[in-house]
Amino acid sequence: MIWNAFLLAVRQIWRNPMRSLLTVLGVVIGVAAVITMVTIGNGASEAIRSEIESFGNNQLMLRPGMRLGPGQRIGAPSFKMEDVTALQTQLAGVVAVAPQVSKSVTLVANGRNWQTSITGTTSSYFTIDNRTFADGRSFEEAEEMAGSAVCVIGSSIANELFGRTDGVVGELIRTGGFSCRVIGLLATKGSAAMGGDQDDVVIMPVKTVQRRLIGDTRVSSLLILMDGNSDRERLKQAVKDLMRERRSLSAGDDDNFQIMDTAEIAEKVASTTGIMTTLLAAVAGVSLLVGGIGIMNIMLVSVTERTREIGIRLAIGALGREVLMQFLIEALMLGCLGGLLGMAVAFGASYVFCAWMEVPFAFDPFINLLAFTVSALTGIVFGFFPARRAARLDPIEAVRHE
Repeated sequence: MIWNAFLLAVRQIWRNPMRSLLTVLGVVIGVAAVITMVTIGNGASEAIRSEIESFGNNQLMLRPGMRLGPGQRIGAPSFKMEDVTALQTQLAGVVAVAPQVSKSVTLVANGRNWQTSITGTTSSYFTIDNRTFADGRSFEEAEEMAGSAVCVIGSSIANELFGRTDGVVGELIRTGGFSCRVIGLLATKGSAAMGGDQDDVVIMPVKTVQRRLIGDTRVSSLLILMDGNSDRERLKQAVKDLMRERRSLSAGDDDNFQIMDTAEIAEKVASTTGIMTTLLAAVAGVSLLVGGIGIMNIMLVSVTERTREIGIRLAIGALGREVLMQFLIEALMLGCLGGLLGMAVAFGASYVFCAWMEVPFAFDPFINLLAFTVSALTGIVFGFFPARRAARLDPIEAVRHE
């Protein structure tokens, strides 16, 4: 019985191929959208996680936070250069500490200009951030102390300003009313997750940026490299206690700074990306509902067109459940057809978008199987009402139908 119903369903779908294709179009779009969104989301999460893990799992980042004052919200003070010295000298397990300040500027050199951000820091930054040199050198201690007009640039800056990466050491770049001499070129690191350029960087001694670009001695953030053999949680607590002491916080005061490590950042980013992926997939899943309504509509039309045929079958002895089974299988096949076409479209779309966004192609078999199953269930659920209507037709009235 099931095999005969299957053959009849195939014959009916093949009889009107264009109508069948248009019927399952909503299911195709829904399945393709859900799988594509999930695949891109998984690829983005993997790219961000890999990028964060490339920094190592032994880094801490300190940023000024916000705390509530008596009845009001006040800004937290920035860090000081003395905090860098205290962290390096007073805590065991700290390998290096680098201050960070930044300023958006326009660079001018060789008749060209480029908008970017300058980072002020120390030579420890290159160790903490795992940056190597393709040419030149890092800052010397005397240059850091004096706030000399020297800089280290990335390959993107070199290409934009000089049109090359060879022989840029020794060139001058003008910005903010002064010129700095290029003393180092960083090795190419490529694009970051979600398209950021890790080679579009200009790094100067922190005192140079503070004095010549910002005009004060504030430090916006601190990067800490921990010893890999140290106890992460204990060291984080030691950093917290020291900073509370240096910022004169009493026992009842909230922290006015934040301590983050790479593991926490990776976890938060993965969680946020996962939520966004789920939300987008849910929105895309609405197309499956539209596709199900389309299947129900066309099945009702099919029942109306084939009323006389159904009446003849019932009159010669066919059971109502056999008619019900035939139309359910037909609706199921339409749902499965939409699911298969949607998976094929999703595979191609996901591959193209992942390549364009420069994120890994993370095609998830489970999501594909789940989307296909939902498309099949959509066909059954939305095909049940037309199938039941067909099974309940009065044979005499159906045969008389014109």
